[in-house]
Amino acid sequence: MMFVFRPANRLLILALLAIAGVAGAAIAWRVVPTTSELTFVGKQAGAEFTGKFERFNADIRFDPKDLVTSKFIVDIEMASVNSKDKERDDILKSSDLFDVKRWPKSRYVAEQFISKGGDKYAATGKLTLRDVTRDIPIEFTFVPDASGKNAWLKGSAQLKRLDFGVGQGEWKDTQWVNNDVRVEFALRLAQ
Repeated sequence: MMFVFRPANRLLILALLAIAGVAGAAIAWRVVPTTSELTFVGKQAGAEFTGKFERFNADIRFDPKDLVTSKFIVDIEMASVNSKDKERDDILKSSDLFDVKRWPKSRYVAEQFISKGGDKYAATGKLTLRDVTRDIPIEFTFVPDASGKNAWLKGSAQLKRLDFGVGQGEWKDTQWVNNDVRVEFALRLAQ
């Protein structure tokens, strides 16, 4: 059977292509770096400390009405860590912890999302850090402003640093630095 491209058929094909292009495509968001933060909270000698990654890129495609095609890709420049303590930052960048010379970036990719009601969501994604990849679930809120053109994406995750090899030599011992780390993010998004 041969399909003939007549004007009416062309319109039908264009309409179908337009619908296919719109359906199944979550909204692309741009991260506003001046008001966005990616931090982690650890415990050293029994006291909590917070570190911040000064440089990261995030490709956020999210639509509460289209969770199936939503996706997060976050690339983090590990040498941009800042815990407001130069000695600690140097240790974090060293080969025993982040080893930023060998693995300058880490990546988180989430492609499975569920609604938890209201503006609350959960996702399962893969974190690659020091060339080790593990599933890391996150919980977050997504709150658009009244215009729908801007939104806040805020959430957290729990992980164990030793699962990623962050802790070699004397840093494998959890007596002084806990294994548990909480990652927090507050991303200001614009369409």
